Amino acid sequence: MKNKIVYFLFLLPFLGVSQYTDVINSNRPGQSVSAYAVGKSVLQVEAGINYEDKEHNRLLTESNLVGADIALRYGLLFEELEIYWEGTYMHENITYTNLGERAARTNFTRNRAGLKFLIFDPFKNSERNKPNLLSWRANNVFQFKNLLPAVSLYGGANFNLGDNPFYPDAPTISYRGMIATQSRLSPKFVLITNVAYDRIGTDYPELSYIVSITRALKNPKWSVFIENQGIKSDRYADMSIRTGIAHLFNERLQADIDFGGSFKHTPSRFYATMGASYRFDFHTDKLIPIQDQKAGENGGSIKKNSMKKKKPKKKGKKKKPSDDGVIDF
Repeated sequence: MKNKIVYFLFLLPFLGVSQYTDVINSNRPGQSVSAYAVGKSVLQVEAGINYEDKEHNRLLTESNLVGADIALRYGLLFEELEIYWEGTYMHENITYTNLGERAARTNFTRNRAGLKFLIFDPFKNSERNKPNLLSWRANNVFQFKNLLPAVSLYGGANFNLGDNPFYPDAPTISYRGMIATQSRLSPKFVLITNVAYDRIGTDYPELSYIVSITRALKNPKWSVFIENQGIKSDRYADMSIRTGIAHLFNERLQADIDFGGSFKHTPSRFYATMGASYRFDFHTDKLIPIQDQKAGENGGSIKKNSMKKKKPKKKGKKKKPSDDGVIDF
């Protein structure tokens, strides 16, 4: 019996991941976006510093970039919806190796805002996701049903402010759409995929994908990930891979580091980032009167009939004893 309770407690955090949780849910490290929102009335800051080396064989250039990125995420109106802004501000030093000349440029390489909404969550079906209290193995190995992902939709816009040397011919506003999925393959493995169509309305729209796998280590406060990203457009195409590690200091603070590179030489790229995520929790639980709760809500199944006040039984009239001392019925 003791083992059964341990198994249940171990699986409990995964049974309600579509709802508000006490632990930070960060998109760092990497570039992939989780299907789940941060939670209603939760503000989350995710920031880091970046370094990148690039070398372009055809343009005969070498460059290095330093900068910072930041994302602000806020749970809006209800648990499944979040609004967020993400920006990356970079300074690039360029050397033209055939001419011996140098140049520099500074601006946002990413500046966008949008809304993400969770449209499907397989963990909302409590019957489907009940733990097997008789088998530890059944709860901890891959099962095909775990491939069924949570799905969210994203819609947003890119903002090209001022004279941006990274996007000299881009309009002030272009649009972005994305589908994000997330599958819990096992208690230690999570698979995230993103498919995005970006810079809609420009001369160079961009199609991209990201596939990311994260694994919790023996100490669950540590996790590692590996991620593959592909980008295709008439302006720029690339495929890259990155990996890294994250550490959860407490329920509000996470730190991370990652590095990666590209598979091509036009340009070849090597980059590294280091950052952290912090959560400001303004969430308040909504209290529901017991008589208004649905079955299974707030930790138990409640039948309305059981809430009805039972009428007291009518007591029968006491029989008076007869004159000879015997009670007459």
